Amino acid sequence: MSRFHLPDDELTWRFSRSSGPGGQHVNTSDTRVELSWNLSATSALTDEERQRVATALRSRLRDGVLTVASSAYRSQHRNRESARVRLEELVAAALVPARPRRATRASRASRKRRREREQRRSALKRERHTDWS
Repeated sequence: MSRFHLPDDELTWRFSRSSGPGGQHVNTSDTRVELSWNLSATSALTDEERQRVATALRSRLRDGVLTVASSAYRSQHRNRESARVRLEELVAAALVPARPRRATRASRASRKRRREREQRRSALKRERHTDWS
């Protein structure tokens, strides 16, 4: 699968101090990377593709902006690469249309198992009930 490429001018980068390995170095350098991409204002996608991505990634979008953070590495450069790859893979995966569900029927055996399970449950409840008359 070829990776989807986002235009550089549509990406917004933010840097902050990262936790994790690095000793005293992490206290002084901004190695954590946040990469944001405005889906609603992009020119890289058609309207149909934009709608498909918005639907697939609706839980990750904030006001039409998709954000990915990376602090896995000690260097800002590697975190930048990591964040960009993750963002592009997210968008590429969202662009793939969902395969339509093929209608199927429950098998005879599964219907029989369901019926037996319901009858066992019914019998158990019937045994709990006492007739006081």
